[in-house]
Amino acid sequence: MYLKELNLVNYKNILQENFVFTHRINCFVGPNGVGKTNILDSIYSLSMTKSYFNPISSQNINHNSDFFMLEGIYENEDKREKVLYSLKKGQKKTIKRNGKVYDKISDHIGLIPSVIISPSDRDLILEGSDVRRKFMDSVISQMDKDFLRASIQYNKALSQRNALLKYFAANRTFDELSLAAYDEQLVTYGLEIYKKRSVFLEAFLPLFTNAYAQLTSQSEPVEVRYKSQLHEGNFQDLLKESLSKDRMAQYSTVGLHKDDLLFDLQGYPIKKYGSQGQQKTFLVALKLAQYELLKMETGIKPILLLDDIFDKLDDSRVERLIQLVSQENYGQIFISDTHDKRTREVVERVRENFEIFNLDYE
Repeated sequence: MYLKELNLVNYKNILQENFVFTHRINCFVGPNGVGKTNILDSIYSLSMTKSYFNPISSQNINHNSDFFMLEGIYENEDKREKVLYSLKKGQKKTIKRNGKVYDKISDHIGLIPSVIISPSDRDLILEGSDVRRKFMDSVISQMDKDFLRASIQYNKALSQRNALLKYFAANRTFDELSLAAYDEQLVTYGLEIYKKRSVFLEAFLPLFTNAYAQLTSQSEPVEVRYKSQLHEGNFQDLLKESLSKDRMAQYSTVGLHKDDLLFDLQGYPIKKYGSQGQQKTFLVALKLAQYELLKMETGIKPILLLDDIFDKLDDSRVERLIQLVSQENYGQIFISDTHDKRTREVVERVRENFEIFNLDYE
């Protein structure tokens, strides 16, 4: 499946624009601040129903307007899909597929698999565990509707349990039976999430190590490890053991919302011991492994979005990356860069259909 046409209205700094794309490589070039990343983000939003860079949808409306609209027309062999994503201030966002509004927006996730590689991905290494969980869960959610459903229900029960703990503290009361009802939901949905995350990492790791090896000429052992409190014991028991601590903290201190991914280079945390170049290569390899796994599980070549790929990668690794993703096992690719000549030279060498869009929004 590929994006044939994109229409944008009042999305961030873009008032109105229409693009018609080739099925292979599409490049947006122009100085910083003209909207290159915003266009890539709009494509991601049409797949995932939210922005990659700012999930607060209302903040993506142009400052001089009260709504935005994104429309994508996709083609897959003889099949055509039209997706419309719109939001008006003060209202809920609307996602339509071929003119029909989704009853549940989450039902759209997975229809158009997408992978984005961006300089902001450095947060996966530098920031807290919630960023890495979000990455892991976003991959699984595009492949597995049951996982997405379990995640939604788990987070709902977690929010309600935390609210109850705060209520107990504020009112100096306690009702164990009320809390137990949420514990039961956390265990039911949490065990499903735990199993699926474990299976995911088992399939993901060899794809990641292979992608890293393809990006670098050096032999550097890398690893991604799944850290979970459920490795240590039964979830129900963990909740009981943490009850006093939870009441004091007024939130749930154990559970699947504490899981993490550990990133190692040569047996040491890459956050502390990896150079900027090694960290960037590590991140790109994570996303290429995500791409390969989505393709294997869905049977669809995801849309690949490469935002400012020359950031922190030397020319040889950029060249290797473009050569890699231009192979037949990859589908449609979108690239953003500040230099027209640099981008043109790279894509011309791969001998694929490409289109370059020069942007200059003021």
